[in-house]
Amino acid sequence: MTGKILEIVMLVCFGISWPIAAVKTWRIRTAKNLSVLFYFLILMGYLAGIAAKFASNDVTFVLAAYIINAVMVFLNILIYYRNRAIDRQQLINNPQA
Repeated sequence: MTGKILEIVMLVCFGISWPIAAVKTWRIRTAKNLSVLFYFLILMGYLAGIAAKFASNDVTFVLAAYIINAVMVFLNILIYYRNRAIDRQQLINNPQA
């Protein structure tokens, strides 16, 4: 049980970061200095954690934290692509910038 508690604490600590990052990334309206590869690697890690829960038949409340975190990282990926489109539009509108 202690292992599950520590796992959920880790997931909650990481999970708090994703909504904060999403809001910040939405507000800055640029994909500059962001790495979509980083987001995809983190998403793959969460998906592996989800798969591990099912593979080990250890489906508990901890699975919900993995799913929420994966959704939040996916949201950050969507915002990255939205901001990249904004960057492209700004480059078209102002090519000297």
